[in-house]
Amino acid sequence: MSAPETGAHFFTQEAYDRLANELEYLSTTGREEIAKRIELARSEGDLKENGGYHAAKDQQAVQEGRILTLKNLLKHARVGVAPQSTGVVEPGTLVTAVIGGGEDTFLIGHREIARDSEYSVYSEASPLGAAILGLKIGETTSYTAPNGREIAVEILKVETWTGA
Repeated sequence: MSAPETGAHFFTQEAYDRLANELEYLSTTGREEIAKRIELARSEGDLKENGGYHAAKDQQAVQEGRILTLKNLLKHARVGVAPQSTGVVEPGTLVTAVIGGGEDTFLIGHREIARDSEYSVYSEASPLGAAILGLKIGETTSYTAPNGREIAVEILKVETWTGA
């Protein structure tokens, strides 16, 4: 798999389809449902003190934000099969590493790829993700955390992501 494009995120076809279905639902049925709730609450009278109206409008704003996020993710998605592990850290692999003295197993990619998974997900653009991309089992590096601390990392295992 080649180096990630700027702004692009790796998604399995399953994750991409899930996001596309969510976008379709929110853009159609979801918008209709919110519009009905707003109209129903509006019919209750004075909008200044109408908690139901304000709650529905807030929910509408959250939903529209999610729609924009999904459109952007899908527009810039790199869709493919999770790479068969060759022992090299790349987008779509499950990595076990010692990070700052503690062992952790996580996925490299976008958090949406593993929404229902027990694993943490680090973007390939995150400080950790960027530092370990291309490393092999047994290799070490360090990265600068957002708080300015330098954190050591050792790659212990790189596995094929099975989506489980």
